[in-house]
Amino acid sequence: MLTKRLVPCLDVKEGRVVKGVQFVGLRDAGDPVDLAAYYDREGADELVFLDISASHEGRKTMVDVVREVAGKLAIPFTVGGGINSVDDMRQILRAGADKVSLNTAAVKNPTLISEGADFFGAQCIVVAIDAKWDDRLQSWRVYTHGGRQEADLEVTAWAQEAVRRGAGEILLTSMDQDGAKTGFDLALTRAVNAVVSVPVIASGGAGDRQDFTDVFVQAGADAALAASIFHYKETAVSEVKDALRKQGVNVR
Repeated sequence: MLTKRLVPCLDVKEGRVVKGVQFVGLRDAGDPVDLAAYYDREGADELVFLDISASHEGRKTMVDVVREVAGKLAIPFTVGGGINSVDDMRQILRAGADKVSLNTAAVKNPTLISEGADFFGAQCIVVAIDAKWDDRLQSWRVYTHGGRQEADLEVTAWAQEAVRRGAGEILLTSMDQDGAKTGFDLALTRAVNAVVSVPVIASGGAGDRQDFTDVFVQAGADAALAASIFHYKETAVSEVKDALRKQGVNVR
């Protein structure tokens, strides 16, 4: 049985790690290089670095910061934000990332997923999906540009298309739960996990250790991503792993 992964996330804006609630009200959470080193020591299984304003501002990911962060890590490292071409992917991977995360660019140009998978291998391509429930349509909808723009896409259908095009992993964020600390969106995670054959990383809503057990056991997530509760030392990766082991969840 594959072990479940715990993945801290560094949402970076203007060179600093930030965190908000439902993608707004951002507050400072520290220096990305220092936090990367801390999570490496803490026993995190992977790390995600998202330059959250790059697509909205129409600029490239901060390659120099990526290089600094990579220099502190011995664990796999995924980078997203402002990656719009195979050449952008190459730059990020050369700077030390193990995987690239595509969100806005993939929605605008789905062939980019295939191009990246063909060139670097599917294992290097993560498609990130920011999802929000629509009461009128009774479905989850895809959002882009750091949660600012709604795309005309239903989440499970887009996840399936992304995998068909070569995505090796889906990073699924519930915008409704983001920063709320009331638990992961289990229904959303289950829905996507049921229709794709690649690992699903659940994101958005982690508030305590039990939330991780729930998303692994009840929703079938392969990995769980969190930010606030780790950044502000409300709990530690090692403490969550201990709690998961006690409940029979297979972790590293």
